Amino acid sequence: MSVNETAEPTRRDFLYIATGAAGAVGAAAAVWPFIDQMNPDAGTLALAAIEVNVSSVAAGQSITAKWRGKPVFIRQRTPEEVEAAKQVPLADLKDPVARNENLASDADATDANRTAKGKEQWLVMVGVCTHLGCIPLGQSGPFNGWFCPCHGSAYDTAGRIRQGPAPQNMAIPPFEFISDTTVRIG
Repeated sequence: MSVNETAEPTRRDFLYIATGAAGAVGAAAAVWPFIDQMNPDAGTLALAAIEVNVSSVAAGQSITAKWRGKPVFIRQRTPEEVEAAKQVPLADLKDPVARNENLASDADATDANRTAKGKEQWLVMVGVCTHLGCIPLGQSGPFNGWFCPCHGSAYDTAGRIRQGPAPQNMAIPPFEFISDTTVRIG
């Protein structure tokens, strides 16, 4: 063969290329279900963030929303409840950490660190007892906050554990007020 001559593709070359392409498509089709199952399901995506209208919640009242399969307590605290929560010395708390996903993980459990700046009367927290996952009763117990009758855990008006076997304060989910009457959780 001279330098200017090129070899013509043969039928065998075509079969090699076609077989390789078919194998690649088949491998991709076989692997796709394993990759796709790693995506979160539609129910999880649907509850990734919720918006709750709190315009009808008066001072001293609470509502419960469902976020990621858990209850979220949203309470508009009275001025007296806010003041009572502010007066608690950090040394009196069983758990000195705020447990607020909106702040640094080591933030102190002050009342201000358990609420949103400028909306201190609003308390938004995951309504699950940190002892065994029970749902505490609101506006009850020795601190007039939340009380878990299952094992006697008592939380104050800022959702901080004050007595009983629960080891941590109730968690504050990521949230923000997107208007004066709407809170986005998640």
